[in-house]
Amino acid sequence: MAIKSRHKLSTEFSTASMSDLVFLLLIFFMLTSTLVAPNAIKLLLPSSTSKTLARQTVTVYIDDAFQYYLEENLVSEAELAAGLDAALVGETEASVVLRSDQSVPVQYVVNVIDAVNGINSRFQTKHKVILATQPKP
Repeated sequence: MAIKSRHKLSTEFSTASMSDLVFLLLIFFMLTSTLVAPNAIKLLLPSSTSKTLARQTVTVYIDDAFQYYLEENLVSEAELAAGLDAALVGETEASVVLRSDQSVPVQYVVNVIDAVNGINSRFQTKHKVILATQPKP
C-alpha cells in the first residue's frame, strides 16, 4: 500500500514579486531623473522682482567667458543669427529666453536682440527676447 503525503513540494517559481520590483525601480528612476538640473551651463543670473510667463521656444546662454550657447551648443557670434533662424523657422510668435551671466557686458545681450530683430524684419514675425533673471532674496 502506497502512503501519500499531504504536502507536495512545488518546483514552480513565482514571478509575482518580480513585477513589483520592476515597477518600484521604474518609479525610483523616474523620480530621480527629474531632480537633475536642466541648466548645464552655470550662470550667475542678475536679480529682478518681475516675473514673465511666456512660452519659450529657444534658449540662448552667454557665460562669463562671453561665449554664446544656443540650446547648450557652443556657437560663434556669426553662427548665432543662422542658428536662431533655423530654430525659429515656422514660428510667428515665439520667445527667445536669454540667460546671461551678470558679469556679461550689455553689448553681448544687444547682439542677441539684434539677431532676433533681424529675423523679425526679414520674415515679418513677432519673436520676443526675454532676459532670464533670478528672484531677489
